[in-house]
Formats: sequence, C-alpha cells, structure tokens
Amino acid sequence: MGDLAKIFKAYDIRGVVPDELDAATAEAVGAAFVRVTGARAVVTAHDMRESSVPLAEAFARGATSQGADVIEAGLGSTDMLYYASGSLDLPGAMFTASHNPARYNGLKLCRAGARPVGRDTGLTEIRDMVDGGVPGFEGEPGVVSRRDLLKGYADHLKTLVDLSSIRPLKVVVDAGNGMAGHTVPPVFEGLPVELVALYFELDGSFPNHEANPIEPENLRDLQAKVRETGADIGLAFDGDADRCFVVDERGEIVAPSAITALVATRELAKYPGSSIVHNLITSWAVPEIVAERGGTPVRTRVGHSFIKQTMAETGAVFGGEHSAHFYFRDFWFADSGMLAALHVLAALGGQDGPLSDLLHEFSRYVASGEINSEVADQDAVTARVRDAFSGRAGVEIDELDGLTVRDEAAGWWFNLRPSNTEPLLRLNAEAGDEPAMAAIRDEVLALVREK
Repeated sequence: MGDLAKIFKAYDIRGVVPDELDAATAEAVGAAFVRVTGARAVVTAHDMRESSVPLAEAFARGATSQGADVIEAGLGSTDMLYYASGSLDLPGAMFTASHNPARYNGLKLCRAGARPVGRDTGLTEIRDMVDGGVPGFEGEPGVVSRRDLLKGYADHLKTLVDLSSIRPLKVVVDAGNGMAGHTVPPVFEGLPVELVALYFELDGSFPNHEANPIEPENLRDLQAKVRETGADIGLAFDGDADRCFVVDERGEIVAPSAITALVATRELAKYPGSSIVHNLITSWAVPEIVAERGGTPVRTRVGHSFIKQTMAETGAVFGGEHSAHFYFRDFWFADSGMLAALHVLAALGGQDGPLSDLLHEFSRYVASGEINSEVADQDAVTARVRDAFSGRAGVEIDELDGLTVRDEAAGWWFNLRPSNTEPLLRLNAEAGDEPAMAAIRDEVLALVREK
C-alpha cells in the first residue's frame, strides 16, 4: 500500500498504478467506504484503462467483505455513475483518472443521490480508516451483480433537454479514446444529428492525444475536422467524459464561461428567478448575464464539492466552472459534460444562425486562461502581490479562494490561487480588451516570478 497522503486528493483518490495505487489499497477503500457511508449496497462503474477493471474488482471485494452488495455498471462515464447513484439512490464509486496519463488511475466517490465525497465530507475519514486498518465484519458478505445502465442514462438525459424540433446539425465529437466513445452513440441515437466521430476507440493508452481538452493542443484535431467537414459545432470530452469543451463552426475554441452563460440563460427561461452558481474565476459576463435574465448569481470557490454544496444550500438550478464542469439541479446537482452538450445543441438547433453568432452576446471580456508559475513559497509570493495592490484607488481584494483583486472602474480582475498538490501559483486574469488584460497579466506575473 502506497503513501495514502499522496493519493487522497481534495475531491478524489488518484495515483500511479501500481506504485501508488494498487489492488490492496482499492480493496481497503471499498471496505472503508461501506463503513463510513453505512451503505448496504454500492454501485460502481469504470473507464477504459487497463487497470480499471482489476481496481473495481478489488474495491468490490472490500465492499462485500463488509456486508454490502455491489452493483457493477461496467464501462461508463463519470456522469453515468452519477446517474446510477441518483436513480438507484445508492453510494457510488467511479474508477478513472480522468484526463491523467495512462499510468494513473483513481476513484471518484459519492454518497446516495450523487452527493459528493471530498476531503471534508468523508474522504479524510476513509483515508484514516484505511491507514489504521478497517475493522472486521462478522455478518454475511454481500454479493456482486451486473446491471447495464447505459441506455437508462442516455434516455434520462434526453428527458432533460428537448431536442425533438431542432434543425439537422453536423457535429464532430472528439472522444480522445475515452469514455465519450462509449456514451455518445446511445445519447445521440434518434437525434437529428450527423455525427463525425474522432477517436471513439476505447484505449486507455491515449494513442492520439491526451484526453484533456483544457489544453489547446489537444483540440487541434477537432478544430481541423470541423473546418474540413463544414460542421456546425465540435465537442471534445475528457477521459471520463464528465467535461465538455466546444469549438464553433469556424473551428474557434469557445470559452467555458460562454457555455455557462448560455446554459444559465436556458435554465433561467425554464425556472425564472433561480440562482445560478459560478466559481470565482469564471468570466464577469456570467453574473452579469444571470442578473440581466432575472436570476441570482452566486459566487463560490473553485472545485466541484464547493459548487455542489452551494447549489444544494441555495437550490440553484445550474452551476458552471471555467474548467468546463457544468452542474444541474435536475441531475442530482451533479456535473455532466454530456448534458451541457445537449443544451448547446438544443440552443444551436433551435435557431438558424451559426454558433459563433449565438454565443457572441455571452463573450464580453478577454481572459488570460490559467497560467501556472512554479514558486518556492506560495504564501510569501501571494503576500507580495497582495501588498503591491493593497491601497490602490478603486481596487478591491478578497480571499475567498486564493487572492482575488478587481478594479471594476478600470474593467479588470485577477485571481491567484495555490495548487493543492504542487509548488505552483495559478493566475487567471480578465479585462475588457486584449491590451488591458495583457497589462494586468504581465504586471502580476512579474511580481510572482520576481527573483
């Protein structure tokens, strides 16, 4: 068993197999998960990595050793696991390392109803129990059964978004050899969509490119195929298909904040006056548009556990993050890249113009994207930046998550956040135009990287 402190992250368990995460660890986690949740049954799903099936089987041994039954859904995306947890009202475990390289794997855990399990909601307790030894169980062991939930998942998503009357669309989807290659066909079945498939072969070695669409180089094939085929839109999913990035008809990458604003507008039309949650590094356009549409914008920290918790507390109908995680009250407050994609297709197919025109009103500012800097002392560097901006006229500072500095009159903001796992500071900046954004970005980077 490896170093548990290294593989237990803020929101999940993840590490190199087998050096950091092995079958023995997965078995112990399965047993501890049942103990901590009190579950009498658990549902599991896994991605296409070679190590996923052995780890899922080990987890099932641990869970059944504590008297819990295990329902194995088999191959699936992370949002299919959330569907399973929500529809069956059972705790769940997804075996995936998302966009990480092939040598990694991990577990995403949730309680019944897809409620998150993170560092402050059970993950630390599970780690401590694994570390100290899971207590034995004297009753009868549970049993393992298989259940195909893919069709139910696909059918359920299509009850949440009406695509019955959209115009025909040509859609390029880059699955990155990840789980979208398994889930897109049944979801798109019966829709007026001509699907152009890229890298739908399930292959956990990711032979074509990393299944990490937040990196622009991993979208180049999608962009080229959209232009080559004259498609209306391109969609790119990460390895476990819980995130979706969008490319417009010109092959240009669409900012996830613009998708957040679009979906928020659709949800507010359905549920007028609702709250919409956004993290603090989404574009200023998001809260502006939510307020303009009669909704209540709610700002939160970065990270799915914070988004889900805030959504549950406020009853928010939708939440979005800069990283292309999109959360839906109608989907047990869980995130689903596929559901967000269906919303975009419905909006695009419900009018005659191209996607770039449809999204124009939602793209009001210029963003830097996330820029990482390696620093020896995160706190000291952050303090240096804070001191440089403190006291400036018109400048407001808050520390909800890292350091956020904004000047509304000048029309810019930036956020500087430490990585939880690496000696990095992450900078996101936004302004009304490119020169203003570049100026504030470069000023902050000079302070961060000052020797």
